[in-house]
Amino acid sequence: MVSFGLIGDWKPQPGLVTTWTATPESRARVHAAPPHPTPASHIQEEYLKSAYRNRDSGFRFSRLCLVTFDIFEPLDPAAMDSAINGFVRRHDTFSTWFVTDDTGVVRHQASADDIELAPTEHGRFDDEEALRVHVQNTTPGPTSWDCFSFGVIDRGDGFTVYAAVDHLDTDGISQALTFFELRSLYTDAVAGTLDVQPCLGSYLEYCARERTASGELTLDSPEVRQWVELVKANGGDLPSFALPLGELEKYTRSEVATQPLFDRAEGEAFDEACARFGAKFIGGLFAAAAITEYELAGHLTYLGLTPKSTRSMPAEFGAIGWFSSLVPVQFPVSGTQTFSHLAGVAQRAFDAGKALSDVSYHRVLELVTPDTGIRTRPGWSAPMISYVDVRTLPGADIVSSVNGGLFGNQGSSDEVYMWINRFQNETGTTFMYPGTDIARDSVARYNAKISEILKSVATTGDYSFAQSMTGKTA
Repeated sequence: MVSFGLIGDWKPQPGLVTTWTATPESRARVHAAPPHPTPASHIQEEYLKSAYRNRDSGFRFSRLCLVTFDIFEPLDPAAMDSAINGFVRRHDTFSTWFVTDDTGVVRHQASADDIELAPTEHGRFDDEEALRVHVQNTTPGPTSWDCFSFGVIDRGDGFTVYAAVDHLDTDGISQALTFFELRSLYTDAVAGTLDVQPCLGSYLEYCARERTASGELTLDSPEVRQWVELVKANGGDLPSFALPLGELEKYTRSEVATQPLFDRAEGEAFDEACARFGAKFIGGLFAAAAITEYELAGHLTYLGLTPKSTRSMPAEFGAIGWFSSLVPVQFPVSGTQTFSHLAGVAQRAFDAGKALSDVSYHRVLELVTPDTGIRTRPGWSAPMISYVDVRTLPGADIVSSVNGGLFGNQGSSDEVYMWINRFQNETGTTFMYPGTDIARDSVARYNAKISEILKSVATTGDYSFAQSMTGKTA
């Protein structure tokens, strides 16, 4: 199974470390790029504004995403240099930088030819923590153009590759693509067949398309009205985690918990059960989440959020960038007493929510007026459930065999985020939550209950729960 967790959970083997970062000449060329008329995507803009508001936090507030994998043969440094430079030049998100201040966010777009990353040898690292610190310290945050770095840990007969990229320039699918593409580019470079071509999928063009579409929205647009009605039905705001999280400070550092959920047979059995009830795997997950909130907190109506890839053009499925939007999943729990009755309802709610994936809630908040009854404020956070069928991604068949890992830095959390990742032979869950005793206990209770429900469906074909006469709507 692929390793998930915080960067503090990454356990790299000792070796000689070489890091690729932007050269001073490359930085100068890129920083000379003029402003570009295409705005950041909505999710990028809010992310940059959040990083700017929290620039004095005293730690890296932005999210750093780390991809790691092993290659079991001696390192060819020249081939790795070609692979890394080819990778960043192929994808136009790496040619972009932003200026963020109190007036907003402005894009600057350089040429791929301006980019050059060069290797620096840092000697041998025997201490895991020193290496983890090194990777984070050599990767700037989103206020810098070069908010990415790459490296190898060379052990002579093999080596570990790492790619550290700020969330500004990546998403979950992009991280899988990073593994597959870096590995392929390196293999081609070793064989002398490397032919780097620009990626046909452009994140810059995606941002332009998103902004053109969102600029045409008004408060009367059907998608905007649907968002408003969903949130108004939840008391005018997005949901919060169903259980208490304790007293949170301004910055409560994150904790992560990862557990196995299904083996291969159980995952297939759960999938088959969902199909019998008119749902897919993801619909079953949301049905289980709704039952969990009902049994633990008495919620009669479920409202959840899930990230959805906004890649729509064929070439974008091979592009690196932050192609993502949160979509709502809302449905009633009252009137049902079994998973089998709720799964189809949950699936239809998810399918309906997907229709809103091209309408960012950030844009909705720009349009609402005080009389709409929406209380959500800038900088909002809300719990999220993400499901990824990793089996469908490039390189999925080999990622476990090369010790693949996906890690994030220990930022700050005031909500609970859940990832369910399905691989060939297992399915696992990862939670990120505020590091308080109460939150730790609440997440453990939530995980125990949702796992009980999911396991019951996989092993018995259903799950039953008793309905009470009272409860909360959200």
